[in-house]
Amino acid sequence: MIYSKSHRYFVTITKCRAFYKFYYKSIGFLLVLFSFFAHSATNEQIKIIQQSAENYILNHIEQPPGGQLTVKAANIDSRVFATDCPSPLVTSSASLNSQSSNITVLVECPEDNWRLYVPVRLTTLGPQVTLALPLNRGQIITANDVIISMVDLHRFRRQGFSSLNMVVGAKVKRNLNVGSVIQERDICVVCRNETVMIKAVQEGMTITTRGTALTDGSAGDQIRVKNTKSNRIIEGRVTGIGEVTVQF
Repeated sequence: MIYSKSHRYFVTITKCRAFYKFYYKSIGFLLVLFSFFAHSATNEQIKIIQQSAENYILNHIEQPPGGQLTVKAANIDSRVFATDCPSPLVTSSASLNSQSSNITVLVECPEDNWRLYVPVRLTTLGPQVTLALPLNRGQIITANDVIISMVDLHRFRRQGFSSLNMVVGAKVKRNLNVGSVIQERDICVVCRNETVMIKAVQEGMTITTRGTALTDGSAGDQIRVKNTKSNRIIEGRVTGIGEVTVQF
């Protein structure tokens, strides 16, 4: 097949146009890519963002009584957009539930128009009574049987005790192993069918008598007791080992 000079010239021009079109597209792509990485967050900017999120949690979540709250911001992808904000970063959160193990914090720089959501992990350690020795059902807890340990309260969500005095003298209701955190359901400060001291309090005057507990009870529980002398059944609050207080 024979092509004219004009045809060959047209083909050459077409190829040149295609080449330059591809060339300029490639340059444009590289400029965009360079601009993206040029504005990606630096390690120092990422640390500031993480610290801002952590400080927000520490300033808004109370430390547990006698315990410790530690926070750790999640890792942040270095490719995110960030700048050296000209003013302090603004932090906020839609939820501040101290019982949650994770809280998301919004960190933003209004002047430079960027924002980032940062998950923060919470670890709340609190004092809880734990067993130093194994105990069997029916045994009475002594001071040598228990110790105070720091427990992750987010992982242990049941009702325990923070003071040794709250459990020493109580009876164990089931077998417990070494290291177990003692829960309210594990013991009875006042035990069913056992003799208790009933304290009747009225206008600063206290009268004591004996009675029988009709149900198990832990400190602060309202239980029914039977007065030994009058056989009258009354309700009182557990206020100590083998002790029930009734307000008149």
